[in-house]
Amino acid sequence: MIDNFEIILSEVKSVGIAGHIRPDGDCVGSCMAMYNYLVTYYPTLQVSVILEEIPHIFDFFKNSNKIKAADSISKDTIFDLFIALDCSEAARLGDASVFFNNAKQTICIDHHISKGKFADYNYIIPDDSSTCELVYNQLPKDRITPEIAECLYTGIIHDTGVFQYSCTTEATMKCAGYLMSLGINFPKICDDTYYAKTMTQNKMLGYVLSNCKTYLNGKVLAAVITHEDMKKFNAKTKHLEGIVQQMRNTTGVEVAVFLYQLDNGEYKGSTRATGDVDLTVVTGHFGGGGHKKAAGFSVDCNNPWEVVEQVVELVSIQLSKLENN
Repeated sequence: MIDNFEIILSEVKSVGIAGHIRPDGDCVGSCMAMYNYLVTYYPTLQVSVILEEIPHIFDFFKNSNKIKAADSISKDTIFDLFIALDCSEAARLGDASVFFNNAKQTICIDHHISKGKFADYNYIIPDDSSTCELVYNQLPKDRITPEIAECLYTGIIHDTGVFQYSCTTEATMKCAGYLMSLGINFPKICDDTYYAKTMTQNKMLGYVLSNCKTYLNGKVLAAVITHEDMKKFNAKTKHLEGIVQQMRNTTGVEVAVFLYQLDNGEYKGSTRATGDVDLTVVTGHFGGGGHKKAAGFSVDCNNPWEVVEQVVELVSIQLSKLENN
């Protein structure tokens, strides 16, 4: 933990908060929990939370309407303190990285396998379920309001798959239990932010599953979505949330690989594992990272299926080693 966190806060006047590009539940949840904590208990602070457009399912977070786009803030702005959440390197902050790099002091709170500590103060625990769990550990429990609890609980369920992934620990469940005890509507949070899907999301899921390819006798399931595919359904990348998890849930599949094309033409690769394959080794080959059973990468290529085949080869090498041990 950051032992002098409260002292640091008492000595600054301005704080910036940001998370990774294409923010997901844990990213938005941890950022908004931190923002709400600061504006509640440090009302004299000038606090800015900077994120790319968030999915509308998180609009219920208190003060979500206060989120700013990076380009709405002068690049000459120098924060006394900048807090990076759910982000393993400054570059992953996207356009907000300039504020992190220029800040007088920096903090990183994250649960990804890191290439190295990049902030002045670092609270990085790769084995923890989520950044929201780490933020929970950092905050005084008697200062966690129901509004802060909603943010933290949401992030935890999104990064644990509602407590089904192996990153879920006894400590995670105790954390969630305490947040539930504060009176949050946790069934509604699960339904509205994790399980509920729009018709466009359902159509994309059906399209992906019907066009998957299997490798290694069904141990690897892969899919690719291009700009042209997205246009067929008038879909955006936000409509692809949860697809790779559903692929992973297919009987007999040990690794799911999902590549989809971004607006800049690159492909975002998402991988999930059910067995002992270490996906950080696989995604690290492409400059990516994450967790052992959930990792990602980005790649600029003309033929995404060739990238899939490279991933399959890397998975095959690991499976062979595991079978021989």
